[in-house]
Parts: sequence; C-alpha cells; structure tokens
Amino acid sequence: MVELTLVEAQARVDGWIRSVGVRYFSELTNLAQLVEEVGEVARVMSRTYGEQSWKRPEGEQPELADELADVLFVLICIANQTGVDLAAALERNLAKKTARDSERHQVNPKLRPPAP
Repeated sequence: MVELTLVEAQARVDGWIRSVGVRYFSELTNLAQLVEEVGEVARVMSRTYGEQSWKRPEGEQPELADELADVLFVLICIANQTGVDLAAALERNLAKKTARDSERHQVNPKLRPPAP
C-alpha cells in the first residue's frame, strides 16, 4: 500500500503537470474536467452497485479506483492552481463538521440500525 500525504500528493501532481502536462488547464476547464470525472464515478457506481448494466463486455469495465483517482487528480489540480492547501482545508472542514454535527447524527433516527 502506498502512503502519500495530501501535501505530497499536491507536490507530485504539480511536478507531473510541469514535466508531462506542460501547464495546468484553466480553472474553468478543470472544473469541467472534474464534473466529467465525477460522472464517470457515477457510471461505475450505478452499474456496480445499482440496477444499471454494463454495455461493455466483462473485463472491459472501468475500475472504480481508477475513476476515483481521476477525480482526485483533477481536484488536486484545482487546489494547486488556486493556492488551496488541501491538508489544512480538510483539517478545518473536519473541525467545522465536528462542532456542527457533534450530536446531530447521534440523535438522527434515520441512522439507527434497523430493528431485528
């Protein structure tokens, strides 16, 4: 298993963009790319876990891990080009969610396990 911090991931993506990708696409182009990649995740999910069937023969379907990595790559590109430190942003976001939802989910009857 490869372990990569968010800081390292942002640096790796930036290095790849500068050496292989030539330059970042514009922020709006990357937003469109992100939406496209999320759609590909949705396609895999609906066919793997939902009722949709695959049009491609077995063995030719895209893998969820690869599609999620595509989403992460584009998300990191957007963070890099807009100056967002994803590690710091995630820490702030978790703190916000913890403060806001400290009891909310515990008392939500929709989240309780089904009765036996």
